[in-house]
Amino acid sequence: MNCLHDNQSFAFASDNYAGIHPKILQALMVANGGHQPAYGADVYTIALRQKIKQLFGEKAEAFPVFNGTGANITALQALLPRWGAVICADSAHIQCDEGVAPEHMAGVKLLTIATTDGKLTPQLVAKQAYGFGTEHRAQPAVVYISQTTELGTCYSVAEIRALADYCHQHNMKLYMDGARLANALVAENTDVRTMIADTDVDMLNLGGTKNGMLQGECIISMCADTHAAMPYLRKINAQLGSKMRFISAQFLAWLEDDLWLSLAANSNLMAARLAASLAGIQNITLTRKTQANAVFAVLPAAARTRLHHQFHFYDWDEVIGEVRWMTSFDTTAEQVDAFVAAIRQAVAKS
Repeated sequence: MNCLHDNQSFAFASDNYAGIHPKILQALMVANGGHQPAYGADVYTIALRQKIKQLFGEKAEAFPVFNGTGANITALQALLPRWGAVICADSAHIQCDEGVAPEHMAGVKLLTIATTDGKLTPQLVAKQAYGFGTEHRAQPAVVYISQTTELGTCYSVAEIRALADYCHQHNMKLYMDGARLANALVAENTDVRTMIADTDVDMLNLGGTKNGMLQGECIISMCADTHAAMPYLRKINAQLGSKMRFISAQFLAWLEDDLWLSLAANSNLMAARLAASLAGIQNITLTRKTQANAVFAVLPAAARTRLHHQFHFYDWDEVIGEVRWMTSFDTTAEQVDAFVAAIRQAVAKS
C-alpha cells in the first residue's frame, strides 16, 4: 500500500498523533505467529498479569482493554454502587473529553469541582463529599484524578496519599486515570510501587496509547473486592478483546527494560525544551508550569492563525487566546527548534 501521508511530518497537538515505537511493532510481529487461545487465555496476557504484579504488587490484577474511555467507564462501574457519584475536577477528562459516555454508558453522576491547576485536594473534595445517607442526593463514592491532569500538572506521592486517606475515611474509593502515568512518574522521579501501591490507590488505568503503543490500555484493580466484577464489566462494556494477545504483547514490550519510562522521559524533556525556548519571546506568555509533556501559552490571534496553517495543535481557551502544545515519545530536539522558529516568525508578523 502506498503511504498516504508525509511520514516526515510532526505535530504538537497530541501525543495521540505519534506513531508506534519500533519495539512495539516488533512485539506484534512476534505475537502474530501461530494460534493462541482467545479472550485473554493466551500466554502473553498471562505473562502481563504477572508483570503487573511485579510492578504494582501482588494484590494488583490486570485487565487489558481497547481504549481510555472504555477503561474509565468499566473501572468506575466496578467501584460504584448503582446510586453512586464520582467527584472530579471541572477540567477532568471524564467531564470535558468523553462526551456523555460516563453518564450514558456507566450511568454515573459527575460532581465537579473548580480548580486552578486541574488537581484535587482533600479540602476541595470536601466541597462535594456531603449528603451521605441522604436519599435525595447521589452518594459520593469515587474520587477521580488523572496523571497527568488535563492541565499538564502532576500529583505528588504525598498528594495522592492525602486524597486516598480522605477517600477511605469517608468510605469512598480513589480512581486514577493513568493515561499519561509514565510522564508523571518521570516528572516526580518515583516508581509505581511508591505512587500507586504505597498510597492505596484503589484502581487505575495504565495508558499506553499516548506513549508509543498502537492501541490498548490496562485497568489495574488494586483491591480484592473489585476483582470479581471486572471480567463481567469488561464484557458488557465491549472492552473484551478476542485477540487480546496483541494488546498484552504490546504492554510486555513497553514495560520491558523500562521502555515506557524512557519514552515518557523524552516527551517530558522535549516539552521542557519547548517551554524554555519560548520564555524569552515577546508577546508569548506561558500560562502554566510545564511539569510533563504539555506546554500552555497565550499568543496573539494572528500568530495562532498563521501557525495553524503549518502545524496541528489545539486552541485551549479561545477567550484568552491560550493554546496547548503536546510533545510525544518521538519528538526530536530538531522538531522543537523548527517549531520555535515558526512561532517566532508568526509572532513577529502579528
